[in-house]
Amino acid sequence: MPRKNDSYSWELYTEAQRRYRREGRKASRETWRSFVSSVNDLPSAARIHRALSRDSKIKLGSLVAPSGLRTRSEGETLDLLLATHFPGSVRAKGVLPASACRTNRVDWQVAVRIVTYRRMEWAIDSFAPYKSPGVDGIFPALLQEGREILIPYLIKIFRACLATGHVPTAWRQV
Repeated sequence: MPRKNDSYSWELYTEAQRRYRREGRKASRETWRSFVSSVNDLPSAARIHRALSRDSKIKLGSLVAPSGLRTRSEGETLDLLLATHFPGSVRAKGVLPASACRTNRVDWQVAVRIVTYRRMEWAIDSFAPYKSPGVDGIFPALLQEGREILIPYLIKIFRACLATGHVPTAWRQV
């Protein structure tokens, strides 16, 4: 390391340090982008969620909208994500009025076709048993061990959610 009184050598040294740090940040960003773009299954997405939830200072970033402009708030970013991945949907602003949950027979028939015992069993078995619990505090292992008792109740709940188009507020928390 050069001495501070040798100004030319010191400038070269500090410039090299800056370049090194800049390249390190650049490599880190590229690695992160590569990792995030390779996510195509639930366990990988859970790893990303864990990594991001460790630091409470991390905020949802801005995205580039189809218009070419960047989103300016977390709300705009959420709206863009919702419109992109779930076209025609709207973000819930609170509890739905009772009139919004009215259903007809066709809604229930669709729900019965989609939410079946075998699919519920498959979904429960797809969890790694000792992954961290959600906000409800229930570990996947508990669902797996009590599946015979729980599945009939879960089927009724999920069919009602699907038929009415309502997801409980607590379930919307990630």
